[in-house]
Amino acid sequence: QDEKEKLTWSDRVPGYAANFGLILFMIMLTFSAVFGVIVYRITTAAALSFSTNETTRSNVRVTVTATAVIINLVVILILDEIYGAVAKWLTEIEVPKTEKTFEERLILKAFLLKFVNSYAPIFYVAFFKGRFVGRPGHYVYVFDGYRMEECAPGGCLMELCIQLSIIMLGKQLIQNNLFEIGIPKLKKLFRKLKDERTEPKEMNTNQSKDPQQWDLDYILEPFTGLTPEYMEMIIQFGFVTLFVASFPLAPLFALLNNIIEVRLDAKKFVTELRRPDTVRAKDIGIWYNILNGIGKLSVIINAFVIAVTSDFIPRLMYQYAYSQNGTMHGFINHTLSYFNVSHLKAGTQPENSPFARDVLFCRFKDYREPPWSPNQYEYTKQYWAVLSARLAFVILFQNLVMFLSVLVDWMIPDIPKDISEQIKKEKSVLVDFFLKEEHEKLKLIESFIARDKQKHKSGTKGERIRAASFCQFNRSQKGSFASFSSQHTEV
Repeated sequence: QDEKEKLTWSDRVPGYAANFGLILFMIMLTFSAVFGVIVYRITTAAALSFSTNETTRSNVRVTVTATAVIINLVVILILDEIYGAVAKWLTEIEVPKTEKTFEERLILKAFLLKFVNSYAPIFYVAFFKGRFVGRPGHYVYVFDGYRMEECAPGGCLMELCIQLSIIMLGKQLIQNNLFEIGIPKLKKLFRKLKDERTEPKEMNTNQSKDPQQWDLDYILEPFTGLTPEYMEMIIQFGFVTLFVASFPLAPLFALLNNIIEVRLDAKKFVTELRRPDTVRAKDIGIWYNILNGIGKLSVIINAFVIAVTSDFIPRLMYQYAYSQNGTMHGFINHTLSYFNVSHLKAGTQPENSPFARDVLFCRFKDYREPPWSPNQYEYTKQYWAVLSARLAFVILFQNLVMFLSVLVDWMIPDIPKDISEQIKKEKSVLVDFFLKEEHEKLKLIESFIARDKQKHKSGTKGERIRAASFCQFNRSQKGSFASFSSQHTEV
């Protein structure tokens, strides 16, 4: 390849800039979709709360959660298809040097976009929902009238479980199963109808009316590689490992899905796709690094789910640090703070209870100072103690799991000990055989060299003998000629 045809760094800068800008735009698009669903939650909950139907008002949270999760699922399925095409186009304009580099960069871009798209709503419910709502008298509002949504009184763990289950099962059922079988069949039917329309009306009489096997194979969908199959398994692995603390049944549903999908994939590869071109591969390549990264990330995320999303740490702190009898009796009152209703804004005071005419104080879930304290509505010491315990648990949990994973990896190696010893013996035998063969080659070469030297010596000696005899012959011939001439002169 000439120097003029090679792309320089300045030629690649526009492609890199376009990649960075479009990937950032796609990630922001995903966050915008999540924010749109949040706005839907807030507005729908506010609208249903003013309904005249008692059943509707009592089931506001369930209705909003279920419909919002379904909307999230539809958005995820649509954006997944868009992101796959965008990742391929971005990799093409980047112009990688080799096919391996092209495939690795395509996988990284597609995984990054689909990872953010699939897990952004779940991350919101797990770590952000209910964290920025404010407190009574100082709530956080959006659009100048709607309060930020809060978790249920029992926390966001149950809602996280519902969100994860619906998205995971819906994605596996619709995208991994229905799309994999339905789309190739539709493309096959479309290609068949297209070929029938473009087929000439007059056919050769010698040609058989029955279609040949290669004609049937041409109608099938072309094989585009195993990247979509790997991507499905990676995303499923993320659902199983990242939030398994909130949805322990995820591995079971993944197993049932894989039992069905392995048969559907086998049927798809045999009946719906063209025969793939076989290429030898050493391992799964960059997918191993992605799996390793998800495995390490899952440890951190599960630690935060247990420590932050659930009430596991506050319950332990109350039982062993604040409870008088070492039980959970009084835990709810311990997590509730007092608020003076006179500090509320006008028009937001609670209605009078039928049991008490005037409501002076209300309780809300938080660790804050009471209204009669000098540090009114500030965080209490219990809040900072619980926060410290949560962070300490995250660090301890992460290091403990990492240590156990390294220990298990050391105890259970990738290759069994007896097999590794046999491999070493095989290598030793091969080395000995190679050295022996090289030694025999060296002996053979030395014998050839010695034979050539011997031939060279014998050839030199023979040449000397022939030269000496030739000289003697010349001398004798000269003497006979001289005697002959002298005799002739005398006559």
